[in-house]
Amino acid sequence: MRKLIPFICSLLLICCLSACKDKTLKLNHPRNIRGVISFKRSFGDLNDLQLSIAQRIGIHPAHSREEVEKMKGRLVRIEDNDYYVVDSLTHSLPYLIPKAGDLLSSVGSNFLDSLEAKGLNPYKVVVTSVLRTLDDVRKLRHHNGNASENSAHFYGTTFDVSWKRFEKVEGDRPMQDVNKDTLKLVLSEVLRDLRKAETCYVKYELKQGCFHITAR
Repeated sequence: MRKLIPFICSLLLICCLSACKDKTLKLNHPRNIRGVISFKRSFGDLNDLQLSIAQRIGIHPAHSREEVEKMKGRLVRIEDNDYYVVDSLTHSLPYLIPKAGDLLSSVGSNFLDSLEAKGLNPYKVVVTSVLRTLDDVRKLRHHNGNASENSAHFYGTTFDVSWKRFEKVEGDRPMQDVNKDTLKLVLSEVLRDLRKAETCYVKYELKQGCFHITAR
């Protein structure tokens, strides 16, 4: 019996430490994560397709940011909220038509719901580009020759969401980080379902590290 006492004490200590760890560190228990067969094949809605719907439902392209100020009645401002965060925008403005604003909220909300359903800690998507003026694209082309002169971003219908960066939602307890590749897979499932429901077009941008999304 005396020989068992040290063993029992050690076992109790391990249990106590494990219980303490559970109280201070929220762990991930991922399940049912499949992603898509191919990012390129699943999200291949090219610029011409996105441009055609953007021209149909969006605003008239603005030459300058001053012109955008006059269109605010037709646009909604997007800013950090419970569903997404807006990156520091250098070549675009944080405005979308209401339909695209609702779509962005759905992307962020569905992403959070999906993470919870899959046993993962919460993260927000990061919006990297929104409404561009003709002046913005002209300046952007000096740094990025691939920037389109006829972009769906002109019409307030289109936004980019990063698949490289996500914003962790800090809770009351420290949380274990989720692998970025895992987050990308979950986001791809969310966008696949929204695209299948015909609410948006999506283009996978490899070099820009984002999903290029236009409301339908």
